[in-house]
Amino acid sequence: MNSELIWVLSLLAIAVVLFATGKVRMDAVALLVIIAFVLSGTLTLSEAFSGFSDPNVILIAALFIIGDGLVRTGVATKMGAWLVDVAGSSETKMLVLLMLTVAGLGAFMSSTGVVAIFIPVVLSVSMRMKTSPSRLMMPLSFAGLISGMMTLVATPPNLVVNSELLREGLQGFHFFSVTPIGLVILLLGIGYMLIARFALNGQKKDDGRQDWRRRTFRDLIKDYRLTGRARRLAIRPGSPMVGRRLDDLKLRERYGANVIGLERWRKFRRVIVNVTGVTEFRARDVLLIDMSASEIDLREFCSEQMLEPMVLRGEYFSDQALDVGMAEVSLIPESELIGQTLREIGFRTRYGLNVVGLRRNGEAMEGLLVDEALQLGDILLVVGDWKLISQLQLKGRDFLVLNLPVEEGEASPAHSQAPHAIFCLALMVALMLTDEIPNTIAAIIACLLMGKFRCIDMESAYKAVHWPSIILIVGMMPFALALQKTGGVNLIVDGLMRLGGGYGPHMMLICLFVMCAAIGLFISNTATAVLMAPIALAAAKSMGVSPYPFAMIVALAASAAFMTPVSSPVNTLVLGPGNYKFSDFVKMGVPFTVIVMVVSVVMVPMLFPF
Repeated sequence: MNSELIWVLSLLAIAVVLFATGKVRMDAVALLVIIAFVLSGTLTLSEAFSGFSDPNVILIAALFIIGDGLVRTGVATKMGAWLVDVAGSSETKMLVLLMLTVAGLGAFMSSTGVVAIFIPVVLSVSMRMKTSPSRLMMPLSFAGLISGMMTLVATPPNLVVNSELLREGLQGFHFFSVTPIGLVILLLGIGYMLIARFALNGQKKDDGRQDWRRRTFRDLIKDYRLTGRARRLAIRPGSPMVGRRLDDLKLRERYGANVIGLERWRKFRRVIVNVTGVTEFRARDVLLIDMSASEIDLREFCSEQMLEPMVLRGEYFSDQALDVGMAEVSLIPESELIGQTLREIGFRTRYGLNVVGLRRNGEAMEGLLVDEALQLGDILLVVGDWKLISQLQLKGRDFLVLNLPVEEGEASPAHSQAPHAIFCLALMVALMLTDEIPNTIAAIIACLLMGKFRCIDMESAYKAVHWPSIILIVGMMPFALALQKTGGVNLIVDGLMRLGGGYGPHMMLICLFVMCAAIGLFISNTATAVLMAPIALAAAKSMGVSPYPFAMIVALAASAAFMTPVSSPVNTLVLGPGNYKFSDFVKMGVPFTVIVMVVSVVMVPMLFPF
């Protein structure tokens, strides 16, 4: 083992540790890897940045845009509504249709995005059927992962493996090359979940009521301990608040008063006005305030600011439910806001909503929440305009709206561009199937048509691209090249040959699958595919067999991230809404991963002979 190889393996180990701990962003780690390779002389500048010229990177970015177009036009949401109507009150029918629908949508758009869309649907259905969402949340995440095995463009690892084949001068996979295996695994997954779902009951709360039911305002008020905190206070003429902006008054710091809305006279009637940090108050405005202070502090507040207490009908503004909305939201795993406080984020100014409650590990937190650093798994209770709540998930792609109360209603708006979005998707698939037009060009054509039909605008298109994933792929590609240049690939292949080479190619497939699954516990499935694809092709060359079954086994193993809640963002998303423990994923994921491995090892050589 030469010194250059030791350096590359050491850098790889450091990257894996950073990925596993999560203390440094994955895309930042990838960029640091590029810098390290160039400064050390391991790779030239053009070699280190070769990932930016890979057509598959453009293809992945285009697929993010197409997926977002399907979301913006309501295609995915309409399928969720159809699912609820068809399944009715049957949990079995719901589970089967849910997994089929999610796997079908995920074959053409981000599995993380599909799962995020269907989490509120599952919560609503669970409420209707009076059953725990834990019985459906894990089938939802498993279907999202299986969707990566449905088409060539379903997940970045497939494209990474395909790109490695092309780089070696070989013909790539076809659009539906992986589909027969994916369909078998999907059917087995549905059967597995129909039996195993009875072992999924989630964690129950101390009061015996589970955290899964779609709630009413009354439920949320009780859960977040908001009882007695609401106030209606009228601003008298001459008040020092008149003409001043909310941020300048610093009412939260001085009095513990959080203004979540105000009533203002407009054309002979009072209307609810949304409040932001720059809202200027007027005489006779009626403030809607969340206040945890004592009665003594309240009297002092009213006296100093010349406020008059008003009658409050309904508990915590429930009588204003048509105008003042309430919802539970959670940060997505890749959110840049994790670790920041609400004050640092400027939440009210940025999103136009107020955070009035926070639950961590199932318990409501008390005190001034604006200075509490947000953690993954926290659930926030936001209050404000219903329209702003519905837009929260689209702003910055940081939040997932978990639970809208019954008062909001279940109607979802129809979007006239939905047929155009479906046409663009169908055209892209048709162009890819012809093999006459490169996949990247087909995806770009679909993106341009979506813009032409106003399914998505330019600003939304750029926001739709998950840039951390793009940078991660680009940054990990130099690892594969560095391992090849320093002899690392040959070293690993020799080890695999000694371990399983003497038992035939089927044993080598098992070794590759197990190795991919093990690495995938610590780093993303995309990074796993980048590292393992050249090793798989080198192993096939060493054994003198076809590279296609070895490449396919890597693609399948990279998507088989069922074993822990941190193996994939898809699993992390359902962890909170399903009230799961870490051990639930181990208990359900390990057996199913073994099933997927057996199916893959049997079917791959049948479709792609050695």
